[in-house]
Amino acid sequence: MNDRLAIGYGLAAVLLWSTVATAFKITLTYMDPIQMLAAASVVSALSLAAVAGFQGKLNLLTSTFARRPLYYLMLGLINPLIYYLVLFKAYDLLPASLAQPLNYSWAITLTLMAALFLGQKIRKQDWIAAALGYAGVVVIATKGDLLGLEFDSPLGVGLALLSTLLWAGYWILNAKNQADPVIGLLLGFLLSLPFSIGLSLYTSDWNGIPWQGWAAVTYVGLFEMGITFVLWLKAVKLATNTAKISNLIFISPFISLILLNRIIGEQIHSTTLIGLVMIVAGLLVQQRKSKA
Repeated sequence: MNDRLAIGYGLAAVLLWSTVATAFKITLTYMDPIQMLAAASVVSALSLAAVAGFQGKLNLLTSTFARRPLYYLMLGLINPLIYYLVLFKAYDLLPASLAQPLNYSWAITLTLMAALFLGQKIRKQDWIAAALGYAGVVVIATKGDLLGLEFDSPLGVGLALLSTLLWAGYWILNAKNQADPVIGLLLGFLLSLPFSIGLSLYTSDWNGIPWQGWAAVTYVGLFEMGITFVLWLKAVKLATNTAKISNLIFISPFISLILLNRIIGEQIHSTTLIGLVMIVAGLLVQQRKSKA
């Protein structure tokens, strides 16, 4: 019964994450990346606070922060503030069908950074995974023109890859954090809000944003940054075999490409699919190593 529930929660999370690339592009037609970050962060903070309240954990917020205030401030500045600002700008500069697979290589980046900063050993399978993954990144970024190495937007590609470093770095800093994960994430959003809101008021004009923009950014805040994370945690906690749940994540980028094509009409290049298959193959090789 628990496994069935775990798969249900896991599938719900994966399906929701599959929609966010489309939601990013829709939101960016009405807001700039800084506005999108500020508004989505407010929605995420409210949704996570509601979840923590429902779980009876809101009383942990003050004591958790008081134990390590600078640590949680640093985490909040990395995620959501800098990470999502970089990611949203990458989506602003690139087609989502390119930005999303590039960002998906973060798990391979995490392995390499864990070796560098946590002293974890890199095995043969990890090098194979990295070679496959980053070869896939080059195929996607150059649209198959491997010798020319010409990019539609070098800055956009650079930001998408920088987002993988930021996300992997965030989880490395979180590796030994014993705090409740929902409270830890909520603290990050609350501490980053003055920065994101202040930046948006200084740089952006909030007048004239239609209801479609507010609806889209609310969706992003709920289902990219907030509730979906809680669903995934629930799935992992209930599963008797975590591999059954973690394997579900590999279907997400392919569903995402279908939605991008069907909903906003983005052309999906064959090289994007080839590169994405290479990245996913690298992740599967990496996971086989961890199961062994």
